[in-house]
Amino acid sequence: MNSPRVAIVYDRVNTFGGAERVLLCLHELYPNAPLYTSVFDPKRASWLKGWKVIPSFLQRFSWLRTRHQYLGLLMPLAFESFDFSQYELVISVTSEAAKGIITKPGTKHVCYLLTPTRYLWNKSQEYERDFYTGWRKIFLPLHWLAMTYLRWWDVVAAQRPDIIIPISQTVKQRAQRYYKREIGSVIYPPLNAKLFNKNLHPLQRSFPFESFYLCVARLVPYKRIDLAIEACRRLQKNLVIVGTGWDEAHLHKLAGDSPHIAFVGNLTDEHLVEYYQQCTGLLFPGEEDFGLTVLEAMAEGKPVVTFSGSGHSELVLPNVTGVIITEQNVGAIAHAIVQLEQQVWNSEIIQRHAQQFDQTHWKQQWRRSVV
Repeated sequence: MNSPRVAIVYDRVNTFGGAERVLLCLHELYPNAPLYTSVFDPKRASWLKGWKVIPSFLQRFSWLRTRHQYLGLLMPLAFESFDFSQYELVISVTSEAAKGIITKPGTKHVCYLLTPTRYLWNKSQEYERDFYTGWRKIFLPLHWLAMTYLRWWDVVAAQRPDIIIPISQTVKQRAQRYYKREIGSVIYPPLNAKLFNKNLHPLQRSFPFESFYLCVARLVPYKRIDLAIEACRRLQKNLVIVGTGWDEAHLHKLAGDSPHIAFVGNLTDEHLVEYYQQCTGLLFPGEEDFGLTVLEAMAEGKPVVTFSGSGHSELVLPNVTGVIITEQNVGAIAHAIVQLEQQVWNSEIIQRHAQQFDQTHWKQQWRRSVV
């Protein structure tokens, strides 16, 4: 029996994170499937080596490849312009517009939903507050008009997939609320357990501190790294922050000259594993759709502190693999750190729990859901 002709669709390729790890898993399942996307930046997509990438017409405007915040109004047209008539199965991985592709009746469209578009729905006020500052406020009336159109289109686009598979119960509930359609069963994103099964020996790298808490995230406001910084400053606990992002300057200013806060930028997977091995625990105070770093920390046997509104909190066992806070404030984070230090954690139990969600398990779930 011949394998179906498959295409994979993703919003844009100009960074690397949890969603891109999902794409790598899909590529292992469908190695001949091309990747359709609005724009991609080859300099930031070395992981795409060996892939056939088909960008939209927006790729012609090179300055847009790393400025996706300006693409909102053009994204519907970009994805509706693709022709998928030659494929039997199209898989969209999306937190924005890729679910809005148009397929013919003979083509099955499966959407792996990372979240309903944040800047249109649950985070619209935060995005508006953070982006439209200073002189940009004069464009607010145009922004509101654009949001009205994009919300309408997003709801229409969400009706197009044959199946929507959400990455967490949190995302499923949001999708049902905004899109008013049937949403499939959750498949949690895959952990690359191989990274944590190599018994990696430290490469004699130096760490900023002998003992420390860890934050691993893109440095953007909704990740709430500011709360972790303030809590660690209050308790005089060491904190290492891994990642970069447009909120980085603000976070550096917040950390000030504190001897307890260190920023180390982006790290390779191998180097990041060493930080997981060395840290006391992971702090993840933001409201996230999922958050693979929580599984990664637990795969190294480290407890986590996370917010109950995040999708990954569904996989944290209270007082067994971590501490779940119910409020996003400095006091809650500080209290959780104290609680974490007062408890004895069993690293083997934490590791075994995380490894239930490895890539092999994910692929099995995916095949059962899609076939």
